[in-house]
Amino acid sequence: MTLLRIDEPTRTLAGHPLWRLGFRPFYMVAAIFAALAVPLWMAQYFGVLPQGLHVGFNWHMHEMVFGMAAAVVVGFLYTAGYNWTGFWTPVRGRLAALVALWLAGRVAMLVAPPLAAAVIDWLFLPAAAWPLFRVMRKANNRRNYFLVGLLGLMALANGVFHAIALGWLAVAPTAPVQAAILMIVMMEAAIGTRIIPMFTRNGAPGATPLVQPRLDRLSLLLIAATAVSWVAGLPGWLFAPVALAAAALVLVRLWRWQALRTLSVPLLWIMHLSYAWIAAGLVLLALSRWQWVSASAGFHALTVGSMAGLILGMITRTTLGHTGRPLKAGRAERAMFILIQLSAVARVASALGHDTQHGLLLIASAVCWTAAFIAYAVVYVPYLSRARVDGKPG
Repeated sequence: MTLLRIDEPTRTLAGHPLWRLGFRPFYMVAAIFAALAVPLWMAQYFGVLPQGLHVGFNWHMHEMVFGMAAAVVVGFLYTAGYNWTGFWTPVRGRLAALVALWLAGRVAMLVAPPLAAAVIDWLFLPAAAWPLFRVMRKANNRRNYFLVGLLGLMALANGVFHAIALGWLAVAPTAPVQAAILMIVMMEAAIGTRIIPMFTRNGAPGATPLVQPRLDRLSLLLIAATAVSWVAGLPGWLFAPVALAAAALVLVRLWRWQALRTLSVPLLWIMHLSYAWIAAGLVLLALSRWQWVSASAGFHALTVGSMAGLILGMITRTTLGHTGRPLKAGRAERAMFILIQLSAVARVASALGHDTQHGLLLIASAVCWTAAFIAYAVVYVPYLSRARVDGKPG
């Protein structure tokens, strides 16, 4: 008598839940990398890093923007692109290949010869932008073409950075990194304009945020003009009025979006507060053009305060929503959000010259940053690597 044999279904690597949508692997690797990269930079800064790794100021600048932030941007856009168009952005094997390319870039920037590191690292953004463009073109989603364009400009800035590192261009390496930061700020400003009022209306008790499309367009135009003016190196008397006007409109819009009504909802106040850091960064950049503060203070307000704050706010919210979990913050989320804001305050205060001789504010900022991303990794990697709890695709 032959027994009926039932084999358990095999799960291939490409079929693992991690590869079902772009946010899953990119949020995971970005958070883990963020938690590792800043301590590595601090070890180099204080002279305790072993020899053999290419860790320095240029590496730190580059990897925070073209490494960590770029991974989050791509993961978010792949997920949003699927929602906007109804067509699948890269999944399974293609998604795994793109993540592998990103990881190869991180390793290359640490240990490879400069030319090899440049080639491997630079390939990621064009390789990631192309399938996003194809999906949007297929759906005739022209409204969001500018996001693909900004990815292309980031790739251009990354190429300029590597050309400088290789000695092919006689330009300060901070210039392309600052340009890329301002491009990401533009993405944050545009996407935040769409989603923050909507999330506030849906999630804050009694909130009725006021949205005025003309004011929104003017605000985004002023932020873009500020970015272009900075990259062009316009003098303070031209740059500062534009930057200050852009900052003022950001704050006016946040007031109209009823930011104060979100104080009891962590998933909302983190987005409002992080968006407000855009205004703080623009004001500090205006002051830096007048030689009153360092440009570092403005760019750290934009990166640690705004960029990292919005990253943590969005990667928690989108992970919860896209894994079928309630949009509700617990103790871990509140801790992450508070830690990243403390990191921003300490880092900007250090850049403004308020640090101690031993760099205690710098150390405090690094500790808070690292703890925030470790907390995300500990709590959310299990969510990212398991199927949706509601059984839906993605």
